Parts: sequence; structure tokens; C-alpha cells
Amino acid sequence: MRIAITGGAGFLGTLLARHLLAGPVVLDDTPPADVDELIIADLAEPAPRLADDPRVTALTGELDRTLDHLGDVDAIFHLAGVVSGAAEADFDLGMRTNLDGTRAVLEHARHQAGPPLLVFTSSLAVFGTDPAGPTHRTVDDDTLPRPQSSYGVQKFIGEQLVADYTRRGFVRGRSVRLMTVSVRPGPPNAAASGFLSGILREPLAGERAACPVPPDTPVALSSPRRTIEGIVRAAAVGAEAWGSRTAMNLPSITTSPREMVEALDGDAARLVDWTEDATVTAIVGSWPARFDTARATALGLRPNGSVDDLVQEYLADHTPDHAP
Repeated sequence: MRIAITGGAGFLGTLLARHLLAGPVVLDDTPPADVDELIIADLAEPAPRLADDPRVTALTGELDRTLDHLGDVDAIFHLAGVVSGAAEADFDLGMRTNLDGTRAVLEHARHQAGPPLLVFTSSLAVFGTDPAGPTHRTVDDDTLPRPQSSYGVQKFIGEQLVADYTRRGFVRGRSVRLMTVSVRPGPPNAAASGFLSGILREPLAGERAACPVPPDTPVALSSPRRTIEGIVRAAAVGAEAWGSRTAMNLPSITTSPREMVEALDGDAARLVDWTEDATVTAIVGSWPARFDTARATALGLRPNGSVDDLVQEYLADHTPDHAP
């Protein structure tokens, strides 16, 4: 079995790679099989533990160039892209990476000898509060996306391209909408939602963190483990169980920055500064926070139970013995 992960050197890409290499892997309801070669395509080199695995091939550089060396694969997990804040700050970068990059991956898949399975990671940012449209208290699998950021628009277009390439028989596509992943380890990134990891991660390390949105802003969160579980499950099920070619919302918990900080002990909670940033508030505040994920539930996927679950998972996975 030959599998590719674009963006495979990133945080989620690394977790996914480790999961696939631990095998065996099920694709499209076929018998489980071990991965013979895992191709990690990214601007950065993969983590040393991955790079040292003889089954791993690293293709490092711009996506359009690395695709020339990819060859035919059984499955592509397309995670590569620039995050929400970066796509909003640099329109051309977002379009080139999130839109043109997705189309390049689909075109590569289209010209294979047979249609590969393709899992595309979209985002809850495809939804937003349209000033002239209705306000949805709860988003379900059939809610019309109304993205209110360039990133959300780019992801929604990607979903539609995956659906059409699937309809045409060029790929066997599955698009999953990721919720905000928390807690991410490491330094902050350019995601508008990055603070939703920082207000837990930094205080747990005895460092100060800033929350740029009002304390009671509702947000939808999923832990790294549950996010990877959703991506892998999307690849494993057959076409009949998957159902519609439209994207599937992954499960999440609904909480707020105030509730997140309250999950910390008193000393850690006092390390959070409440300093509103209008740009971040406009982006994150437009995202829905309550989801009815019937399709994901039917596939056996479940959300985390509480913010405390997110914290305990982070602590368990990022002790010295479990460092990335």
C-alpha cells in the first residue's frame, strides 16, 4: 500500500503519519493492509522519528513541484495549506496554497492509472454569520456554508472541487470539516484560532497567554486524537456508508474561553490576559460553535467529553516520553 500525506510534516500530518505507519490500514472498506511506503510532501522535513522509518519518503518543497515526483498512490490525505490568519493577511498566499494547491493535488490524482482515495481536510470556517442572512443556532450536515473569511471561501471551494472530481470518477473523495484543534503543542501559529490552544498550553507551562476574543465567545473544539480519528475513519468507510459527496462535519464540544480557563487551576488561570483583538474577534466570532453531526455519529465518531479531557490528553501526550 502506497499512501501520500500533503502537509505531512505539520502537527496533524505527523500524528496521521504515525497512525498509518502503526497499521494495518483500511481504505474504502477493503481488507486491512500495512503501509509499504508513506510519502510525506511538505515544505519542511518530517520529524526525525518519521524520517528514520525506512517506509517513509520525504518530498520537500513547493507542492506543485513535489507532485511531479509522487507517482501513483492508493490514497492521498490532503492536509497542506496555510491557516486562517495567514490566508486573511495574505490573499495571494491563501489562494495559491489553499485553492491552487488543492486543484493541483486533484489534477495529479485525475491522471493516475486508477482513481485514488482522497481525504481533504476542510474547516468549520466554511460556515459564518452572513450579515444579510439567517443566524443558525446549530449547524448540521445540510446547513448552507456562508464563509466570512478568505480561508473559509478557499476551503469551501476545495470541498466542491473534491465533490465534482469524485462525481466524474477522477478520485474517490471524502471531505471532512475539522473543528478547532486544541490543545496543539509547540509555539503559536498564524491561525486565528491559535489562542484556543495557547490559553491552555502556555499557563500549563507557567507562561502568560493572551485571549483576543471576549471571554464568553462560543467555540467548537476537538482534541488532536479525536481529529485524527475522524480523518482516518473517513478514509476507512466504503462509499455507501460515507453517503453524500458533500463534506462531513466532525464532532466537537461547545465551550468558551472563560470555561477553558476555568478548567485550569487557580495559579495557571491567572496567567491569561484578556486583551481583545478586533480582527481575530471578527473571524472567530463568525464561526458557529454548535454542531449536530449525525453523519459522523453514524460512523461511530464522538466528541470529547469536556475541556478537562482536552487538557488531560495534552498532558498525557506531551510529557518528555511522548515528545513529538
